[in-house]
Amino acid sequence: MLGAIIGDIVGSIYEFHNIKTMKFPLFSSDSFYTDDTVMTLAIAEIIQNGYYNDENKIIDTLKKWGRSYPDLGYGGRFYQWLFSENRKAYGSFGNGSAMRISACGWYGNSEEEVKDLATKVTIVTHNHPEGLKGGIVTAMCIYYARLKKPKSFIKNYIEKFYDIDFNYEELRRNNKFDATCQGSVPEALYCFLISDSFEETIKTAVSIGGDSDTIAAIAGSIAEAYFGIPDNIKKEALKRIPKAKGDCNPKEIIKKYMDTFK
Repeated sequence: MLGAIIGDIVGSIYEFHNIKTMKFPLFSSDSFYTDDTVMTLAIAEIIQNGYYNDENKIIDTLKKWGRSYPDLGYGGRFYQWLFSENRKAYGSFGNGSAMRISACGWYGNSEEEVKDLATKVTIVTHNHPEGLKGGIVTAMCIYYARLKKPKSFIKNYIEKFYDIDFNYEELRRNNKFDATCQGSVPEALYCFLISDSFEETIKTAVSIGGDSDTIAAIAGSIAEAYFGIPDNIKKEALKRIPKAKGDCNPKEIIKKYMDTFK
């Protein structure tokens, strides 16, 4: 989960100003959390508090966090949903389903439980088959990475759902901004597969351009489970998490998570 937050923070300054190289510092004075971090924390609160079997509590929690931290780059339809009285899913296949899902991959204790958690917290907004697939596949990759399954196993799993026959240099040159699951989830998963450390995964994900913060959040969520996060990177990220607002307490959510998965 912290890996997703770090990917978001690192990628935030390159989302609309793609850097297309791996030669950049992970953090700068402008590095900042976006909607990816806030929604990751919202899903974590849902899982930690056992709200996942109550659709109304899932919806209430997503709206609470989104309304407490507005203007952070939410997708247009999701933003409208957040600030309206509408409580129905709207057929989204945006990559928000995958960037926010990491708590499901950590707290689920079996394949069935991970899929069930991912489905329940996703379907309230992203009920399009591609939106659901993006969230579930990402959560399952995190789960398999937690179990230290080899990359060959994770790759075989991914290929049941996505074509990841990319070439890094071609992807770096040609990748365009695409905020759909179809246009960013396979790219993010590929970046994890070709990287040899947590930091390399984040830099690879940012360097291919496109929706940089979300691609890095997705890739980073898996890389954390597979490689772990160096302490110096973790410390820098924790300086940049959101401050508490109302009933939303990011530090508390993260502390519970870190205490559970030391």
